[in-house]
Amino acid sequence: MRVAVLGAGAWGCALGALLDEAGAEVALWENDPDAASRLERAREHVYLGLRIAPSIDVTADLARAIGGRAMIVLATPSAFVRTTLVRAVPHLGPGTILVCAAKGLEEKTGLTIDRVMTEVAPGFHVALLSGPTFAKELAMGLPAALVAAARDADTAAAVQRVFSCARLRIYTTDDVVGVALGGALKNVIAIAVGVSDGLGFGDNARAALITRGLSEMGRLAVRMGGHPLTMAGLTGLGDLVLTCTGDLSRNRQVGLALARGEALSEIMRRLGQVAEGVSTARTAAALARAMGVEMPITTSVAAVLHDGRPPRDAVAELLSRDFRAERD
Repeated sequence: MRVAVLGAGAWGCALGALLDEAGAEVALWENDPDAASRLERAREHVYLGLRIAPSIDVTADLARAIGGRAMIVLATPSAFVRTTLVRAVPHLGPGTILVCAAKGLEEKTGLTIDRVMTEVAPGFHVALLSGPTFAKELAMGLPAALVAAARDADTAAAVQRVFSCARLRIYTTDDVVGVALGGALKNVIAIAVGVSDGLGFGDNARAALITRGLSEMGRLAVRMGGHPLTMAGLTGLGDLVLTCTGDLSRNRQVGLALARGEALSEIMRRLGQVAEGVSTARTAAALARAMGVEMPITTSVAAVLHDGRPPRDAVAELLSRDFRAERD
């Protein structure tokens, strides 16, 4: 299959290399012409230590990247999914499959990524690709597993076929809502766990935050029509554990830095990459209020990030909440 990957950051380059390995004919689009030219010449992503195969067409020309491609993979940060797709739609052929590998919520609207896609590109086949993966490990050739979510079984199966290779196993599901929310919300919980670890609260607290975080992720997902068992799968528990505990997790690194007393602006400048949980925290907290769902960890993270609440005060507030049964 001829596939275009839109976004040549770490995630896009890793996915492009994997698709090339799996036998697809790949175009890799970079929005910045100068960056695209450098990548095309160097044929290397420095952070990943990844060589870009000569068979991959690296370009800043969106029409060239998309033209004649049966599948388009959006690998930009979630904040740029709408604008990228708006530019891409005029170049899409009939029957094109649109796959989004970003994990987040649209900040202004609170929409899940699949709803953004169907709003911008009605009538096209839409799928999400999500699960516990770090781009750097994919680039190193290490094994992983992901979930392809689509309301149409044939679309999910097509994504499964195209991405599957010896080191990547793809599962399918029709729970697009659950996959979208699991991928977005786990980033917020990872910030909370980073704060807890940074404050020296230990393994017990980390386990409690991961478990209770999973619980509140599931409450919102079910309220919005997702299946509760999705949160026990790769895009729920799997991605949550990875993002909360892995040293490559940018969201975890944000939490650790907040616990050290660093300003958010300085943290983001130093990271140099998007940590999706920063914007998702505020959006998810607002969405939870609108849906009447209790999400205390998410709400506390949003307050620390955006309202200036000291991390220790947020933890104290969580611990002082009213007594309740575990399954409430």
